Amino acid sequence: MSVAKVTEIIASSPNSVEDAVREGVRRASKTIQNITGVWVKDTKATVAGGEVTEWRCTLKITFVLND
Repeated sequence: MSVAKVTEIIASSPNSVEDAVREGVRRASKTIQNITGVWVKDTKATVAGGEVTEWRCTLKITFVLND
C-alpha cells in the first residue's frame, strides 16, 4: 500500500501557462521524489503596458511517500 502527499507551490514564466507548469514541476522535482501528478489550481497573469508580462500558476503537486 502506498501513501501520497500533496503540496502547493506557485510557479511563473514570462512565456506561457504551460511553461510555468513545467518549470514548477521541474523545480519541485529537485527536492521532492516520486512526483506522480500536478493539478493547476489557479492561473494569474501580470500585465504592464497592456501586455501580459508573466504567467503565474498555483500548482498542487502529488507525490508518493517513501517507506
